[in-house]
Parts: sequence; structure tokens; C-alpha cells
Amino acid sequence: MRKLLPLLFILLLPLSTPAHVNSPDVYFDGLAGPYHLLVTVKAPAVVPGIAQIEIRSADKDVDRIEVLPLKMVGAGAKMAPSADVAQRSISDPQSYHGQLWIMARGSWKVQITARGARGSGELDVPLPAISTNTPGMQKSLGVLLSLMGLALVAGIVGIVGAAGREADLTPGQQPEPARKKRGHLREAIAAVIVIVILISGDRWWKAEAATISRLNYHMPHVQTQLLSGNVLHLQLDNPNSQERNRFNFLMPDAIVMDDLVPDHNHIMHLFLVRMPDMKSFWHLHPQPTAGTQFTQTLPPLPAGHYRVYADIVHANGFPETQISEMDLPAISGAALNGDDSGFADSAATDKTAQLADGYRMVWEQDSSPLKAQKAIWFRFRLEDKDGKPVQDMENYMGMAGHAVFMSNDGNIFAHVHPAGSVSMAAVNIAEGMPAAHDMSKMNSTMDAKPLAGEVSFPYGFPKPGDYHIFVQVKRAGRVETGVFSAHVP
Repeated sequence: MRKLLPLLFILLLPLSTPAHVNSPDVYFDGLAGPYHLLVTVKAPAVVPGIAQIEIRSADKDVDRIEVLPLKMVGAGAKMAPSADVAQRSISDPQSYHGQLWIMARGSWKVQITARGARGSGELDVPLPAISTNTPGMQKSLGVLLSLMGLALVAGIVGIVGAAGREADLTPGQQPEPARKKRGHLREAIAAVIVIVILISGDRWWKAEAATISRLNYHMPHVQTQLLSGNVLHLQLDNPNSQERNRFNFLMPDAIVMDDLVPDHNHIMHLFLVRMPDMKSFWHLHPQPTAGTQFTQTLPPLPAGHYRVYADIVHANGFPETQISEMDLPAISGAALNGDDSGFADSAATDKTAQLADGYRMVWEQDSSPLKAQKAIWFRFRLEDKDGKPVQDMENYMGMAGHAVFMSNDGNIFAHVHPAGSVSMAAVNIAEGMPAAHDMSKMNSTMDAKPLAGEVSFPYGFPKPGDYHIFVQVKRAGRVETGVFSAHVP
């Protein structure tokens, strides 16, 4: 009996939880027909699991909101179940909340239907659904179930022994020695059978756990190598290959690497951030060469240890950020061209960032403190040297601006747009358009129409900590970057 307790503890102890570089929640600002919605989708930690949907309507004439989970592509995108009705908040009648079961790993979208006085409209929000770990059981619950299991095993063995020893005796009659011996023999046999069942169950459980672990999403690590002085070579990683998932009916959208689609007219968005000071920041766009290989001619970079983030999007709308780290010497590189941008030395500020020609970028914060896991509008105002709003802003890769939210330890990285934290290529695929569809036709309130001297981003910090925010806009033909620091208590 005493040997059963360690076995039960092995079965019930929790597993470790690895970190994930990307933010788990989805933030999206868009139009459902005539209705302006801000949507937050809190993805399930494991799949199958429940996604939490929070919707804030900017319009007061919305009467009903329905939410529906659909696969991004394939048969699942057309075979829709019945939609769920989101519940209106009692305290805020313009806010709604819903829950959706996400039953399989892969690329999903949440279809939101808003109904009101001006008719109805739909908004599709991409949702990458993955399990990055196998959650374990709480130790206190494990101890409780272990004790209950031991009591159950003791009860089974005792019942079997009593049945062979005392079952046919009259009340008050004592069993003779032969009956006692037979009862103890049956108890021993029952104990052996129960132990064999537990060992077999343990082996089955470990096999299932290993299978589930293989199905978890593994963070890809892009391989980097500096060639010819200032040429960076990149080789994409594929730890979530079709071969590894060929037996998994729960993941039909196995991730391959020959199906990449352009996002903002580029197959890859590469970010280099020198650590730990984060004063050197670069947003580049390597060119594909062969298969899953890319090259990028580097601009002049100061020496240091760099974090590498390579953003790509698959044809099914699934976004990936492949990560790496590398030490670089001082590089006398080529001048920036096209959409490439960055700076070699710029410190973060908490309020006003100095730009070229005496221009400034101001973070318009309200008086309330920052909070984790809460949708926040991050608004930034551009001023000329006289404090007046700039009048020469241009679209930068199809929209008013781009922002990177990055924790100071580098473990959280999110490339965010005025429409939210989702990939714009994924938004196009969700709406049934080609991934490289004209950005000006996107169903978003801030997709390709920069505000006069202002840009904003909906986002929420995944957890408390210290962050850097890199805000990029284009003005007078030149990309400017403002750098801000944020503390989330």
C-alpha cells in the first residue's frame, strides 16, 4: 500500500509552464457594418478551451451582439454552428461579454454580428489558437485526490477479502482459520490486480501526456548568421512541422514553412533590439532567397547583444514570431532604404520623445494608472517645433503607424497597428480577401487614413512589469520613431 502513494503523486504533480514571447490576447478595433467596436479576445491557455470575448461598442444604438467561432480556412470556415449571444453588461450597457469553445488548435476567427437601429453588420477577428504547455494539477488538489485514491484502493481490497471470509456467515459467527487464510489470500490477489491496473494506467497516462506535449506549440527559433561584414542570413525554424503532427486529428492546420504570405507587402518583418539598454532599434524587411532562407543588408549598427524577432504570416492566417539572440560587432552598413527604419542610439522617455528637426511625439496619457490585461487606447500626438500638430504625415506601409510593445526583459514582444494586435494579412484572410489585399479597403476605422498629427493603438499589457514602446510614423518621406517607457504596477 505504501508504494501506491508515490505512484499517485507522480500521476498528479503539475507540469511546468514555459514562457511565450507573444501577447496571448487579441485586441482589434473595427467596424461591424455601421457599428464601431473594440474587441478583446482572451485566448484559451490550452486547446480545447474557452475563449473570453469582450466587446465595447462606441455606438449606443446596438441592441444585440452575437459571437461565433470559425476556422479561418477550409471546411470549418463554412460549416458554422449556431452563434452565441453576448451578454450586455449591467454597469455599462455599451459593453458585452461572451464565451466560445475553441475545440482544435490552428488558425481561427471570431465572427461578431452587431444588430441595432441601423441594421446589422459583421466583423471578423483573427484568433491563433495554440497550447504552449500542458497545465498541471494544483498540489493541494493532488494530495486530496491521492488520499481519496488510497482510501478507495483500501476499500476495494478490504471488500474482496471480506467477501471470501465473512460473506456467508451468520451474524455474530466468527470465521475459522481456513476462512481467514482464504480472505487474506484474496486480499493479496486483489492488491496485486489493483497495483497492476494503477501501473498500466500510469503508463497510459504518460503516453497520452507525451502525445499532448508533442502537440503543443513550440516557439520557433530563427537561425542567424552574419555574412560578408554586413549581410545577415536567416534560416526559419519549423518545430511545429506536419511530420511531427501527422497523427494529430486535433491540429489539421499543421504549420509548414512554404506557405508564407506578405503582410504590409513584406514576407518578413525583422526587428533587432540591442539588450539590455534597448537604445538601438531596427525594423527591417529581409528578402527571401531559397526555401526558408532570407538575407538582409544591415544598416550601420552599434556593437552589442541583440534580440531578434522575425514576424511572418502563414497562408491560413496563422501569425508567427520567430526569435533569436546574437552578438554583433559594430557594423558600417548601408543606408536605410524603402520601408526599413530604425536608430542606433535613442533613450526612452515617459512623456515626450524628441524627433528630427525639432519635432516631438507626445504620449497622451490619462490620469488613470496602467493596468495589465486591460484594453487601453495608446494615443500619440506629433508636434512641430512650435508645438502645432504636424500636417505632413504619410502612410507607413499602408497605415498611420506601427508600434512595438516590448518588455524590458525581451520575453514579451507585440507588433501592433492602429487596428490592433492582429496581423493585417490575417484580417484580410478572415474577411475572405487575398492576404495582400489593398490596405485602404480594410474594414477598420484607422486602417489607411492617418489622423492629422495623431496615431493611436489598442492594446493591453499581458502582465505587470517594465516595458518599452516604439512608435513609428512617416513624415515628409522619412520614418520617425518615438521611444517611451511604461511601468505596469
